[in-house]
Amino acid sequence: MRTLASAAGLATLCAVFAPVLHAKTPPTPGAQVRFVAYKPESPGQIKPVLDRVLAYLDTASPVKVVDRATGQPVADLDHLPPDAAFAPTDFLLTTYEWGVTYSGMLHVADATGDRHYTDYVDQRLSTIAKVAADVQAHPFDDSKMTRTQRWLAMSTVLHPQALDDCGAMAAAMIEASLHGLHPALLRPRIDTYMAWVRSGQYRLPDGTLARHFPMPDTLWADDLYMSVPALSDMYALTGDTACLDDAVRQIRQFSARMFVPETGLYRHGWVSGMTPHPAFYWARANGWAALALCRLLDVLPEDHPARPAILAQFRAQIAGLAAVQSGSGLWHQLLNRPDSYLETSASAMFVYALAHGINRGWLDAKAYGPAASVGWNAVASQVNVRGQVEGTCIGTGMGFDPMFYYRRPTSVLAAHGYGPVLMAGAEMIIFRNNLGARDTTTGGGMQFEPAP
Repeated sequence: MRTLASAAGLATLCAVFAPVLHAKTPPTPGAQVRFVAYKPESPGQIKPVLDRVLAYLDTASPVKVVDRATGQPVADLDHLPPDAAFAPTDFLLTTYEWGVTYSGMLHVADATGDRHYTDYVDQRLSTIAKVAADVQAHPFDDSKMTRTQRWLAMSTVLHPQALDDCGAMAAAMIEASLHGLHPALLRPRIDTYMAWVRSGQYRLPDGTLARHFPMPDTLWADDLYMSVPALSDMYALTGDTACLDDAVRQIRQFSARMFVPETGLYRHGWVSGMTPHPAFYWARANGWAALALCRLLDVLPEDHPARPAILAQFRAQIAGLAAVQSGSGLWHQLLNRPDSYLETSASAMFVYALAHGINRGWLDAKAYGPAASVGWNAVASQVNVRGQVEGTCIGTGMGFDPMFYYRRPTSVLAAHGYGPVLMAGAEMIIFRNNLGARDTTTGGGMQFEPAP
């Protein structure tokens, strides 16, 4: 059977190792603490930051389809060769990080009406669906491919093997469908993804989604995002209450094992049979949990019996997160350890959750508006002139000692930062359109109240 041509294979290796090759060593915590503007940014100031990100991603993650056998580009996407695949680019278009990025683009489009963000999603998701359908019609042996090659050749789209393969991408495709972007074309891909989320992924006896890595019967807080948004969105798309019930189950059962009420934070991992359970409050894992809670609350009916408990869980985590925000406006890599470095992707997720909660009426703007505002100012300062997001921790497994997390490098090619920044900026635009700011610095700092 044919595999990727040697030149493409070399490019693939470059793509998969790029975040590590371009990674910075962990920054010195004190050197990264810097004061940013205190005054809230207006929608007119927020939008250019997002536009820089879009401009960068449009060139760093283009749609490039090639003939797998020859490595030659394919121009006509309606007449694909039997060995079609995606060419490597700086960011892979079907990974979970890019599922979050597509969702972020749609959030910006909703907040601003700017069609360029919708077009970014439309072009890439429709092409993924077309190429996947063509590959499905011409089966091949992918058993000797690397994981990155499987992504490029659509194998993870057609045959997902983990929640990372499908949850965030399913959510993005469902959101795109709800926006009217090729729902019939995307539906087969959605159904394949959701089949894995619903019945393919390993679960504990009580139905909690689990992994066998790094140990059997392990829970990762990350998996709240890799499952709950897709289940919640599928309920919104189809009305299937079984999906909604499963989303509620995951939040409640993950939280029972992983949320530590004394801190208001989620531990990163939980391993069945381990006593005691290590509690490392990794920032991005808490970000995934916060985003999952938001997505479920967005669709959970007001009269659903579980809604009070889910809303209380969201508010409890928000209180915990607000308590550990640094004076710079960002949050630390390990949330309760101020000597760990400041991390951007998680900080953006927290800004989104704070602003979204205020915008939806779940949180008090007077209590949490200032945290969202200074948080956004700090996150925006991490977007450089090229539109790259700095200060994002690269992909990270589950650790059992603090040094593991302290030593993870940051990179502008860590794909985890882009979607959250777009989501945070979009929500802050809505926040600032709804709420006026009053600077009472001499008597208590910034306050927010409904715009006149």
